[in-house]
Amino acid sequence: MTRKKILGSHVKRLLSGVSDHGRKHLTEVETDLVQTGILLEEAIEKLSFNFMAIHAAVAAQQDTIALLLDGGIPAEQQREKLLALQDEVGGYVNAAITSMQFQDMTSQLIERTLKRVTGLREFLGTLGEHGAEMLPESDNEEIVALLGRVSMALAIQSLELRSVLRKAVSQQHLESGDIELF
Repeated sequence: MTRKKILGSHVKRLLSGVSDHGRKHLTEVETDLVQTGILLEEAIEKLSFNFMAIHAAVAAQQDTIALLLDGGIPAEQQREKLLALQDEVGGYVNAAITSMQFQDMTSQLIERTLKRVTGLREFLGTLGEHGAEMLPESDNEEIVALLGRVSMALAIQSLELRSVLRKAVSQQHLESGDIELF
């Protein structure tokens, strides 16, 4: 194999590796951002529903409260309704609090995404640093050796980045109760 072909194959392998590693990490960033969006949308819907339900329950109590304030005595049915609404409001408040747990999950996803982006920046920085070592007068053996070092450094960085980041958020929807982030 000629030196030109050897050099070409090393450059091709390096560029292919950079492309593959970068594409994999960007796919993970995209996945985390989509999952964050889904969690936020779902949580906002649930919070809105529960707050509107709390408002409706409180409004339903107003007639009985007004009667009491005017010195009246509520009928047994009104008393039972008032007690039932109290339990309803408690249920809606608990559901709203559960929906607010999305904040921890989204924080974890955003933190992981930022780490991945920082890792990609470092990955590209390594490529730039090693590229600066290549001089126009470098011979083929020096270029091949440099490309080998660059490929090795990038592969190590990519593995380190993957090992630092956890893979998947185990809970897709908020109504599950237990929330295990990773």
